[in-house]
Amino acid sequence: MEKKKLGEIIGIVITVLAVLVGIYLYWQSRKPAEPISPGTITDSATQGTLPSIGEAANPLSSKPDLNPADKANPFDSIKTNPFE
Repeated sequence: MEKKKLGEIIGIVITVLAVLVGIYLYWQSRKPAEPISPGTITDSATQGTLPSIGEAANPLSSKPDLNPADKANPFDSIKTNPFE
């Protein structure tokens, strides 16, 4: 009975030591994570996903001036405040 208990204790000790050595080797082999800048993430996320279409895709680039205040403002040519 004594030999059986001694064998179990030795087996448990060897198993615990093997697990501890494995954990130690795992932590030693890990490399610290490099910091990633937000620009790097954006560049890598959008690289190759959207084609470069330029000015052709903007239908309002040559829109007409529809603001009536720009055409009918009587105070455009006045350089000083008339209400002072």
